[in-house]
Amino acid sequence: MAMTTDVHVRDLRYFLAVAEELHFTRAAERLYVSQPALSKQIRALERQLGVELFRRDPRGVRLTEAGQALLPHARQVLAAWAAADAAMATARAAGRGTLVVGMSTSPGRGGLLPAIRSRFTAAHPEAVVRLRQMGWQDPTAGLADGETEVAFVWLPLPDEERYGWTVVAEEPRLAALPDSHPLAARAEVDFADLADEPFLALPASAGPLRDFWLALDERSGRPPRIGAEIAGTEETYEALVAGLGICLVAAGNAPLITLGGVVTRPVRGIGPSRYVLAWRKEDGGRALVRGYAEACRAVAGAEGVCTTRGCGSSCGEDSQADG
Repeated sequence: MAMTTDVHVRDLRYFLAVAEELHFTRAAERLYVSQPALSKQIRALERQLGVELFRRDPRGVRLTEAGQALLPHARQVLAAWAAADAAMATARAAGRGTLVVGMSTSPGRGGLLPAIRSRFTAAHPEAVVRLRQMGWQDPTAGLADGETEVAFVWLPLPDEERYGWTVVAEEPRLAALPDSHPLAARAEVDFADLADEPFLALPASAGPLRDFWLALDERSGRPPRIGAEIAGTEETYEALVAGLGICLVAAGNAPLITLGGVVTRPVRGIGPSRYVLAWRKEDGGRALVRGYAEACRAVAGAEGVCTTRGCGSSCGEDSQADG
């Protein structure tokens, strides 16, 4: 048995060509090798196996009994190798692909994005990552219509069952106020004291996310007063400075709007926000989507962030299970 362990795929390919052609010259032409080189390789294979595979006589080339016994197994091995080669080609192509990453707000948060990218690139060195900034009109940051393949977004998502995600950050929601606002003098505010204030609202197309940042669930059924609609960070800052309303903001995004004239304060009586990397469930098995999610999970996990899909939701599934 030991003497057969070093047979190469090439040897079996040469054997199969001769077995099918029953003619060394034609087999050599099919293999793009010289006839003497092919004959030499077949003789070496026969020596290695300790059997004669072909009988050469004036009437031509015939398979011996040993050659006939080897033939179906050689075909199986070569077919399996062809399948393996195709699978590797697919994997290489996937590794060289492009991944489009959407975001509606810069992840920031102490270099989170470069850390994820570095880990992802180490595992997928040939992949190209394209970042796409999306407006707040689309709470899925391009996932819903296929413009992006993974995206940094806030929960809740519309049609939540379509997506898998891994939690990047769970942060308190702060109140953002003009520094001239009476409540800005307090170190902390109760949501009850904010409820009647005019609020800055995301566009209506943001659906459940608009409701979340208006803290609809904490208003006991009382509708919010909308001071203005906002579709980006700059608009939010300008609206706050102009006194058009106040808004809630995740702690990690507070530095984006506290640029002068605006302050943020902790709020009692409302739950935290969850910032996630999300993907469409049907794409969860794609190599680059899975790889980016794994990199994100590793970086967030290293920072002690909960990374389960259900984390605080009714789903209760792990983000990896959704992949």
